[in-house]
Parts: sequence; C-alpha cells; structure tokens
Amino acid sequence: TPPPCPARNSFISLALRPAPVTDQWLTEGQKLTDLSTPTKDLTLIEAPNQRSESLAIALALRDAADRGEVAALITPDRLLGRQVTAALDRWGILPDDSAGRPLAQSAPGRFLRQIARLFDRRLTNAAFLTLLKHPLTATGAARGVHLRFTHEYELHMRRFGPAVFDPKALIAWASTQSDPTCSAWALWLADRLSHFENISPRPIAAHLTALLECAGGLAAGPGGTGTGGLWEKEAGQTAAEMIEALTAAAPFGGTLSAYDFDALFTSVLNQGQIRISHQADPNIMIWGTLEARVQGADLVILGGLNDGVWPQMPLPDPWLNRQMRQKAGLLLPERRIGLSAHDFQQAICAPKVILSRTLRNAEAPTVPSRWLNRLMNLLAGLPDNGGAQALENMRDRGARWLSLAQSLDLPSAAHLSDPMLAPAKRPSPKPAIESRPKTLPVTAISKLIRDPYHVYARYILKLYPLNPLHMSADARLRGEVLHKILERFVKTRPSDELLPQNAATAKARLLALAQEQLQTLVPWPAARALWYARLARVADVFLENDRRPDIIGSQTERKGAYDIAALGFVLKAKSDRVDILSNGCLQIIDYKTGAPPTQNEQAFFEKQLLLTALMAENGSFVDFGPKTVQSISYIGLGTTPKTETTEITPHLLAEVKAGLIALISRYNDPNQGYTARRAMFSTAHSSDYDHLSRFGEWDLSEKTSTL
Repeated sequence: TPPPCPARNSFISLALRPAPVTDQWLTEGQKLTDLSTPTKDLTLIEAPNQRSESLAIALALRDAADRGEVAALITPDRLLGRQVTAALDRWGILPDDSAGRPLAQSAPGRFLRQIARLFDRRLTNAAFLTLLKHPLTATGAARGVHLRFTHEYELHMRRFGPAVFDPKALIAWASTQSDPTCSAWALWLADRLSHFENISPRPIAAHLTALLECAGGLAAGPGGTGTGGLWEKEAGQTAAEMIEALTAAAPFGGTLSAYDFDALFTSVLNQGQIRISHQADPNIMIWGTLEARVQGADLVILGGLNDGVWPQMPLPDPWLNRQMRQKAGLLLPERRIGLSAHDFQQAICAPKVILSRTLRNAEAPTVPSRWLNRLMNLLAGLPDNGGAQALENMRDRGARWLSLAQSLDLPSAAHLSDPMLAPAKRPSPKPAIESRPKTLPVTAISKLIRDPYHVYARYILKLYPLNPLHMSADARLRGEVLHKILERFVKTRPSDELLPQNAATAKARLLALAQEQLQTLVPWPAARALWYARLARVADVFLENDRRPDIIGSQTERKGAYDIAALGFVLKAKSDRVDILSNGCLQIIDYKTGAPPTQNEQAFFEKQLLLTALMAENGSFVDFGPKTVQSISYIGLGTTPKTETTEITPHLLAEVKAGLIALISRYNDPNQGYTARRAMFSTAHSSDYDHLSRFGEWDLSEKTSTL
C-alpha cells in the first residue's frame, strides 16, 4: 500500500534520525523544499491542562464520527483514555477501548478495595458512609430499608458524633429508634465492621478469608444469605477470577501485615481489565501503542505526547543493572524506547494526524516527548523551507480545537438572553402572612435584624444547615463544651463552696469537671489539652463572679415564653444562667467563648439578653415568676477575659419592648420582604444560606428582588 504522503515519510524519517547523526539535518534538511506539504494534515494541540486536552481530543473524535470517518486515539496514558471516554459520553458516543475498563475502578473493585483498607486504617465516618452507600452493600430486598437507616444515622452522626465509627454508639442509637428492625440492622453492621482493629501479620489466605466474609456479608444485607450481587455481571466475574488466582498463589506469599496486604490486593485488582460487553461505536477507537501497530484509521490522534508518557521511562530493575543485563545477553531498556519511536513514526504517517500534549499536568510543567520535540525543532530550524510557518499553522489548527473545548461549557448568546439564566438579584422574598413564623427564639431576633433571609430559610422553608461529617475542634463545639462544664458546675455546687475560704476547692472541682467533660466530648488529645489550658486561665474570672456575696441562688438552662397576644407572636428563650440576688432582683448571664458584644452592638443588634430581661420581668420564666432584673452580663471567656454588663432600667426595657413590637409588626406586613444580608457585622462574615441566596451573583449595593 503506498504511503498517504511520501513527503511526510521523508520528513519524519529525518526528524527521528538517531542522536549521533542529527548533524544530517543541516544537509538533508535543505532538500525538503516545501514543508507545508508534509504538514498540511498535521495538527498540534498544546493544551494548558489535562481536562482541556481530553475535551479537545473528544471534540475531534466527535467531528470524525459525524463525518463517518474511522478515528483512533493512540496513547499509552490510560488516564487520558478514560478522560476522553468520559468526555465523549456527553454526546452518547462509546469508543471501542482496546484496554477495556480497569477492574479496580469498577463497582466490585472499589467495594473490595474499601473493605481491604479497613484492615490497616481506622474507620472514619466518611469511609463508613461511603461503604454503606455503595451500590453493592445490601443488594437484596432490604436495600431500601438499609438506605433509610443509613440516612437517619448520618444525620445523627453529623449532629452528635462520634468523630469516628463506633459500633457501640451505632447500637445505642438504634435502640432509641421506633422501628424494631433498626436494632437488627445495627447489630448486622457492627458484627461485620468491628473486627478489623489491630490486625497482626498473618498469611495471605487468612486476609483473603476475612475480606471475602466481610464483603459477602455486606453485599447480602441484614438477614440475607449468600453474597448478594457481588460476583454478578462482567465486573463481578472478573473480580472473582482475579481473587481465585490470588488464592491459588497465596500459600507462596508468606505472612503479610494488614498494610502490605492492602497494597498487594490493590495491585492485583489494578491488573484486571473488563471488556465492555455492550456495543461500542465501531468507528471511534482508543488504542495502546501495541494495538496500533496492526491497525489504521483515517484520523489518528497521538495523545499524551510528553516525556515520561511517550516514550515511557524504563522501570528500574531491582535485580540487574544495565551492565549486568548486557553481559547476560538480555535486552536493554533502550530497546523499548526504540520500539516507541517506531510506533510514533508509524502512527504519524496516517492520512490525518493530531498531535496532542499538555503544557502542565496536575503537579508541574511538562516536557514535550522527545519525538515531538525533534519534529518541532526541525521545523523551527528550516524557516527558508517554510518550516516555521508550517509549525505555526499546525498550532493554529490545534488552537481551533482548544477554543472549541473552552467554549463548550460557555453559555451561548441565546442562553445569555434567557432571563432564567440571568445573574440572580439580591433576594427579599415576601411569603404569605400565614407562612411567616409565629414563634422565634431570642437568638433569632439578631438574625432578623442583620440577615432576615436567614430567618426565612430556617423558620419558613425549614432548611437547616448540615453539620460537617467529621467533627472538628471548632468554635461551635468549644462553646457547647464550655456551657456544659459551667452548667454542671453550678448545678452540683455545694452551698458552702461560695465562701471565700473555699475558693481553692471550687477551682479544683471546676477543673476536674472540665477534665471529665473534655474526655467525654472531645476526642482529640491536642484540643483537650488546649481547651483545658484556656479554661484554667480564665477560671478565676468565672469563680470571682460566682462568689459575689449578693448572690443567694442560681439557675441554669431555664426556658421561658413571652406571648405578645396583640401580634399573635411568641418569643422563646433559654437562659445560660440566672442569678437570684439578695435584694430579690435577677442578674441574667450569658457565657461567650469569644469576645462579648459591645454596648452599641447590644443596643442595635445583639438583643438576646435584653429580650430575656424583658421576658423575666413579665413572668415568662415559670421557675421564678415576674421579678425585677437588675443587670445583664455577657462574660467572655476567650483568650482575653472580658465582661460587658448593662444595668437594666424601666426606660430601657420599654425601649426594648417597643423595638420588638415594631420589628415583629414590620414582618407582619405582607409587603415586607426578608432581605438577604441586610446588616451583616462585616462583609467578610458569611451566612449559612449564602449559597441559597446566590450571594456572589449580586453584591450588597444591589436593590432587592421579591420571590
């Protein structure tokens, strides 16, 4: 068969001359009269990243499919092949991939690898839920029940912990559920997942037995028998064959630690490939360099043309160095590089060719393949023969594919003119009066002032932010722990502990309670030590306020409700601490782990304690009835202890009541909207509902829009 372009054959042959005779470029290069002829059907794609490269290649393959041409991507980079396959899926094109799909990336492969990891790693909440939600877990009739319990327990873990999977905590939670099958489900999971800690080195057969027992039990589901759908379909059958081969070789593998077995098992699965059984496009193919030697196509795309990928670097030989291989008469590593050059020359002489590489991978800038580098250097060195212009034309043709790839996900002019896709306006929804909240806690009033949209989302739409899956030593948890320590300290305090001579005893008891609560509620030793040190530093500030001689009693965590009948609205509160003074008045206290609000902030925004004082004077707390409030205090127990105390007067409470009535009356008006981020503390402060209000598409200077 005559070559498609003899001129290109001559050009490529010269470009790939061995290094010792590269000086022939000077003489032979002048004989290549017009380099635009051999390069007219060559395209060079130099993509900025791997995603752009895969999209550009996918577009070129799709164009060939539309033209009815046979097209093939040739690359030794399996990741690039998978990325191109994924990109082609948006047009419903399934390429015929000669390498198939990696077994380790299939559903059974991922499932088995996740279980193998349990042997040498602590089961985190994320890994636990990933395993429970895997499509091969509980494949039987109880799958729906399993997913329901998984969802409910996930919500519990996000709110109450534990920080890592604990079988006892799972069983304890299940015992509180109304569904009797929940306890059986929890016991099934606990039995399957609680035997993997501190596994000592053991034979490979023992590791495999434990792995297959756990995998089969999880796949069968609670009360199920057999192995469920674990070994079904092509992927399951291939996995079974690979495990059977590993089992046969296990007696020769010796004893392995859990870590080493995990690595071995993963490497075995990585060797397995799954051939796609359903019909692929017969004209769109992905080949390795070996398959490309005996096949051809109208359009050939050489992908991943970076050094280290094409040609691939020879693997280090742990047994024989280069000199020893040569003396033994074995093939040298350079032979593979020579074969790679042959593959490149054979592929680049197809009728139409696209050369593709990335300028940068995920880690660092890349170096062009030595074959591509030679080609570009030869073209650049022959400007009088049109080489430099030919190289520029190749890059221009490649830039067209990159431009199409870049614009693939950009909105068209029709999209930009669609009002449904216009940037969001600053929301200020106006729900019907009957949908607006008739009850709010005092902590929500500051939100209603600063960020009314927060109240709309939380109390009208009933959308609650999820806590992170991984508990962390954050400010929220620190505040909860501090409040529990101080609450227990006040509730269990002996009456004589208030005497000055018992100050040391009181401090010792406070710090002992702190140690106990931190040990129970904070699973991180470093956080426990740090928080304990901070509390010890501010303990004297707290105890000094606690020993005031005018305090005759204290109550903590008391709930109250204040009914404003004229507005049909109820205000609720739960006080951190209320001290009963010797003159019959009250002092209301709130503890802060950060800085307490200033007097100005309390006057305009942070009205929590002022409203609590108003409720106390109106008898909203049934534990102590209507009483005069002498003062309110925010006690900051942060790095720099500080107390903000406000004296309560009838005039001040009258202003607070008038302000509350005016605020609630305003939002009883159907024309009043719940504006997003109305008066945030600073523009840097975030809201739990910024994503819902699409903050970022609008800024604080914009007018509001209703919903």
